[in-house]
Parts: sequence; C-alpha cells; structure tokens
Amino acid sequence: MSITIACCQVELEVGSAEHNRQACLESVERAARDGAEVIVLPELANSGYVFSERAEVRALAEPLDGPTVTALAALAAHHRIVVVSGLCEADAAAQMPRNSAVVIDEGGLRAVYRKAHLWGREPEFFLPGDQPPAVLDTRFGRIATMVCYDLEFPEWVRTAALEGARLLCVPTNWPAESRPTGERSMEVVRAQAAASVNRMFIACSDRARTERGLVWVNGTVIVGPDGYPLVGPVYDDRTVTITARVALEQAEDKAIGPHNDVFADRRSELYRNLTC
Repeated sequence: MSITIACCQVELEVGSAEHNRQACLESVERAARDGAEVIVLPELANSGYVFSERAEVRALAEPLDGPTVTALAALAAHHRIVVVSGLCEADAAAQMPRNSAVVIDEGGLRAVYRKAHLWGREPEFFLPGDQPPAVLDTRFGRIATMVCYDLEFPEWVRTAALEGARLLCVPTNWPAESRPTGERSMEVVRAQAAASVNRMFIACSDRARTERGLVWVNGTVIVGPDGYPLVGPVYDDRTVTITARVALEQAEDKAIGPHNDVFADRRSELYRNLTC
C-alpha cells in the first residue's frame, strides 16, 4: 500500500502560541486536502524554541488535552490522517515541562514521546524523557517518533527499527552551523545515514523564521530506506510543505544485496558492552 507523507516546515515564533497553533493547523489542513495521510510538524510547534527563562516555558506549555492537541485531533478525525507534532508539554506528573512529540490519528491521541536527549540549554527548561521511542501501528503502517537530537544516537534509532517501525517521524528545530559550500548539513546527513543503516523511511520536519538571533537549517527532508532523499532538504527559510508517495512495506526488506541483511547480519553478542 502506498501512502503520502508530508513534512510541514512552519514559521514559528517563540511566545506566540496562537500564531504558532494557527500556522500549524493551516499547514496540516492544506497538506490533508492535497492528499497527505501522515503529516509531520516541527519540534515545539506550539511554543517556539529560544526561551529566555523558565517562566516563559511554563507559560507556553500545554497539557495533552490543551488547545493544540485538541485542534490537531479534530483535523485528524475529519481527514482520517495521522499527525505527528512537537509539543511544549505541561506534564502534571513532573516538576518541569517536557519537550514532547504526540502522535494523533482519527481516534485521538495515540502516543506521547518525551525527548530523551536534550540539546544545548534545553535541560534548563525541560525534564528529559526516560522511555524508548514511541512505536505504534496506524491504519497506514507501523510508525515511530522521536525528537530532533534523539536522531543523532544510533542506538535510539535502531531501537525503533527493531520494534518494527517502517517510518520514523522526527519533529526538529535544527540550529544552523556553518558548512562548506555545496555540502548538506550534518543534521540531514545523519538522517540519511540513520535511514540507510536501518533500511527505513525517515521524515524530518524542521522549522523556519529566525528566532531571537538563532538561524535554522530549514532542512526539512523525507529520506528513503536506501538513505537518499525522496524530497528535500529544503534549505529555505520559509513555510513550505514537502510530500512523498511511498510504499512503507519497502522498509520490511532489510537486504542490501543477495548476501547481506542489515538485521540478520547483526552479531549482538559482540555489542553487549556498547552502552556501558
């Protein structure tokens, strides 16, 4: 079965909750009307990213039954789609907000994942998650999610792949760094490498609009199981949606030629001390 994946690169603004929510909803609505069935939004899509103090984060954090998840759930139900979105989450059981990703389908909220690997100043504002990547079955196939910096840990991506994920959806806020002319950003390169070594689809939705002096990669990209981009990276600081028509069952085949298989060739007994 072929499905259409969309990654929505949205212009976000820290502190402008209503603007961010409306921008995300409009992008999802347009993508769904154009035939997208799995739609990915950026990291911290409701709040923006470059916070000045903890109080600002707490003021922007929303519970899982708050306005952003509720509105996305209504769109998912109406269009019978799956939406994966970053969320500045107010976790009632924790003393600090969470940098989360939610998976929503026509039945409502299906999964919540809390970012485990926090980047930069994020530990000042968020409590890290301590659960593995969310992996779940949807009407379009078995998908997983993690958030931004999580993607840079090969063990974490492999964990989702070994749980049977065919598509990994990654909300991101990738800060831009200098790179040689003509080279792809390392964030995109790592997404390609992760897709290739796990023979899975990876959809990364970055954000746009310079925020308090921080410039973004704008590297929204959809990568195939061979590691090559199907569409993107964007590298343009604007609102844009990219789409790819894919057959997720291709990610069930882990063979890389007649003699090798990236899962069957693993020698787990040699890796036991890898995380010690």
